[in-house]
Amino acid sequence: MNQEETIEGFVEKIVFRNAENGYTVLQLSVDGEETTCVGVFSFVNEGEFLKLTGVYVAHAVYGEQFKVNTYAVEEPNDAFAMERYLGSGAIKGVGTGLAARIVRHFKDETFRIIEEEPERLVEIKGISERIAREIALQFEEKREMRSAMLFLQQYGISTNLAVKIYKEYGARMYEVMRQNPYKLAEDISGVGFRIADEIAKKIGIGSDSDFRIKAGMMHILQEAANQGHTYLPEDTLYQRTAEMLGIDGELISHHLMDMVIDKQLVVKPIGEENAVYSSYFYYAELNSARMLLDLNVKSNYQETAFLKQMQSLEREMHMELEERQREAVYQAVQNGVCVITGGPGTGKTTTINAMIRFFEEEEQTILLAAPTGRAAKRMTETTGHEAQTIHRMLEFNSGVGENQERAYMQFERNDENPLEADVIIVDEVSMVDIYILHSLLKAISVGTRLILVGDVNQLPSVGPGNVLKDIIKSNCFAVVQLTKIFRQAAESDIIVNAHKINKGEAIVMDNKSRDFFMLQRDQVNAIISVVIQLVRDKMPKYVDANVNDIQVLTPMRKGELGVERLNHILQEYLNPKAKNKKEKTFQNKIFREGDKVMQIKNNYQLEWEIRSKYGIVQESGTGVFNGDCGIIKEINTFAEELTVEYEEGKMVAYTFSILDELEHAYAITIHKSQGSEYPAVVMPILSGPRMLFNRNLLYTAVTRAKKCVTIVGSANMVHRMIENVNEQKRCTSLDLRLQEQL
Repeated sequence: MNQEETIEGFVEKIVFRNAENGYTVLQLSVDGEETTCVGVFSFVNEGEFLKLTGVYVAHAVYGEQFKVNTYAVEEPNDAFAMERYLGSGAIKGVGTGLAARIVRHFKDETFRIIEEEPERLVEIKGISERIAREIALQFEEKREMRSAMLFLQQYGISTNLAVKIYKEYGARMYEVMRQNPYKLAEDISGVGFRIADEIAKKIGIGSDSDFRIKAGMMHILQEAANQGHTYLPEDTLYQRTAEMLGIDGELISHHLMDMVIDKQLVVKPIGEENAVYSSYFYYAELNSARMLLDLNVKSNYQETAFLKQMQSLEREMHMELEERQREAVYQAVQNGVCVITGGPGTGKTTTINAMIRFFEEEEQTILLAAPTGRAAKRMTETTGHEAQTIHRMLEFNSGVGENQERAYMQFERNDENPLEADVIIVDEVSMVDIYILHSLLKAISVGTRLILVGDVNQLPSVGPGNVLKDIIKSNCFAVVQLTKIFRQAAESDIIVNAHKINKGEAIVMDNKSRDFFMLQRDQVNAIISVVIQLVRDKMPKYVDANVNDIQVLTPMRKGELGVERLNHILQEYLNPKAKNKKEKTFQNKIFREGDKVMQIKNNYQLEWEIRSKYGIVQESGTGVFNGDCGIIKEINTFAEELTVEYEEGKMVAYTFSILDELEHAYAITIHKSQGSEYPAVVMPILSGPRMLFNRNLLYTAVTRAKKCVTIVGSANMVHRMIENVNEQKRCTSLDLRLQEQL
């Protein structure tokens, strides 16, 4: 075994640094000789003087290295060491020349002068009073930051997170950490309740601490929001919080009123129970209700004049609307807010086109929008008018706060800068959550018509709320349901079967169809084998599409036929390892050039560019959203970046440190497929939890396919899903807020 040694010297160069765990490779200048050192350093700069203990080891590729066990940053104590530190770039604006002049003038007193008499730095040519202050400030910050890193490290906090904490609080950090570390979960991106709770335990904060109980309640409400709820019944909140914190439920109740007084929570009776909301969700529903009702201004358009104009338009458009479609256009003309709902093939697109033509004849300006890029693209193709994502229509913007750490998101279009339109038509409204509804309504002036179009039988939004269902359920607005399946649509078994599923009727799975197939298989491996053949070999030719356009949809994330396992297997068959494809391994996932991937959280700061074929940037912006799918075009290990191409040619560069925002998308959950349409869908279905395997889920999956649906697995399970009307009830109350305000 190599004997432990102690060496000391200057950090000449930091070769590599993992920001998350602090693992660092650096070149240390020891008596004029360079030594490669490897180890975990909480915070270290080039130019600093280090004292290291460790052992020399022989690396098969990189040769001899000094493996560091412990280290200490030593204060430079002679003129030469001080000059090396100041000239290393550690202090912004001080290069080697200026460092030499400072040290030549003050000699061994240099650091004392910078700390205690920084005003004397103006004695050096080229240093003004402002520059002197900046040098002193940076010098102090470096020292404080190093102390902070060491302080946070003792609580097992990663370097990356420690830097965020220090940048957020500065010198207040010690007070926050010792008194209420749960504040980290409120203030810092990447710190959830569980991380804050671990830190609190290490600091010695009791399990029944007021801070812990209040933070626990907020965490449970946030988890509920992630499952779609805007509130929780009071008893449920108490029970879940007590269970998570491992404390008596009675300890929780008296904190609730404190949080109501502090305006963190709102409590309202719903039926015979109390509903507890985080303040944001209560006021988002309340204000959305008020704004919807304000928009619902009635018109006095005469029905006879309307019918005459519609007859003329129908002749021009060479089509004849059926009664419900004409009624939908009439209600849109008569009301400030109107809802059009219906399943596939019931003529929603034709109805939208008729509305557009009618309002154009009236010389009204029209905006079209949808929640996702794919849905907006489809709306553009079917109407011939440009449709945008809601984010883009509202001129989404993002940035970072003054401390350069906390991200924020905002829409440039709002109550102070509303959208300029007479009519706004939003498609795929079943996907709209309460966040987006609230932001959209703030940007619409009274007098603008809002037409909401969607399929109420689809799965609800991924985000919190049950917007479309609640608006319909409130009975406060004109709602027209399209039910007739048109002749052309009736020729598609996808559409016919979707409607049968929705009505709870058995579907025929005899494989005599041209676009709906059931391949019975009882074994997991046999199912996976068929799925691979379909996606790679059969479906692309059958529907005339690219392999990456064929989408595998599955109900679950975990399990033998869950997203995680399927993606691992499909990657090996659809994009196998090759010498010409670069790879990056991150948290047990291998990302490979050519992989199909999905963004799994909203990132409002990620920048995108659309480039010409010559590489010239034609358009740029910020924001990549949960559910966006793309292809990995390049992995640059030197720059530590991975580039993904999304819809419309948007190129996004990901630093390796944020690859946890990406996952493979050869297979995705049915929930994640909402708003998308694929040439062909392949569904492995064998067994799973009853709450999940329901009619609503199967209906949503089938309606994602344009040309072909293939189910591989158990026909019995498909029939059971059709019979199963159980679905998770969402705790939302937009309908109640609408009714009480009306």
